[in-house]
Amino acid sequence: MPGLKDVKDKIEGVKKTSQITKAMNMVASAKLRGAQERMESFRPYSEKFAEAMKDLSGGMTVTLPLMEVRDVKSVEIVVITSDRGLCGSFNANIVKKAQRLMDKYESEGKKVSIVTVGNKAGQLFKRSGKVRQAYKDIMGTFQMFNAREISQDITMSFLNGDSDQVDLVYAQFVSMARQTPVTEELLPIKPVEGDEGEAVEKKEITGAYIYEPEPAEIMEVLLPLYLNVQIYHGMIEVGAGEHAARMSAMDNATNACGDIVKELTQLYNKARQAAITGDLMDIVGGAEALKG
Repeated sequence: MPGLKDVKDKIEGVKKTSQITKAMNMVASAKLRGAQERMESFRPYSEKFAEAMKDLSGGMTVTLPLMEVRDVKSVEIVVITSDRGLCGSFNANIVKKAQRLMDKYESEGKKVSIVTVGNKAGQLFKRSGKVRQAYKDIMGTFQMFNAREISQDITMSFLNGDSDQVDLVYAQFVSMARQTPVTEELLPIKPVEGDEGEAVEKKEITGAYIYEPEPAEIMEVLLPLYLNVQIYHGMIEVGAGEHAARMSAMDNATNACGDIVKELTQLYNKARQAAITGDLMDIVGGAEALKG
């Protein structure tokens, strides 16, 4: 049985760890409120942008460079994770999703390259030797210009023929307890075809749109902006999901520290009782010896 001092030191150490995890939980909670508001305010913009793109692409008769569908021989995967850890399996789930996607493409004989956004993705894919570009230390204070830089990079790679398809992997914020890794195809941008019944209903309500200039000219300007929005949307979702996952992880850690303290306290009491019993036995033994 360990000594009393050792057990007492362990109890103090676990209590200090509990204070740290509780503080980190509170910090994550404060950051989550801002990140969640930012995400919820951006989602309607993203949805309306996608709806406008759907209307425009449906009436196009020409194919723009970013909409060119090729025979896929090389695929680029953009993986978005957080910069920091201590958020449970949040980043690991995103990387596993990207790894499965990469394995699938490689089994089909396609060449795969990776663009990482966030330190964790860069660290976990560094040994693969497939990282073409790594964007580090941007997830803590990212803005739209960061998404634009990433978008321009993957667009140039696609237009130069270095990649025939670009996929985006990130974690979608579903709830405080659930962040689901998802995959979206960024390039080539394909016209979105809605449900026929939905289209009829929409026409009955709003009628047909007349665009000036032609849809192709508008799409030529909007396609790069659409990529910016898609990447920024993924970064926002990951930013909010990271804080929610860290809150959950730190809450679990704090509860685990409480359980460990209880177990160590019981062990301490047993050790102390054993020490007292030993001292009493020595006293009784000494007294009996003196009587003899």
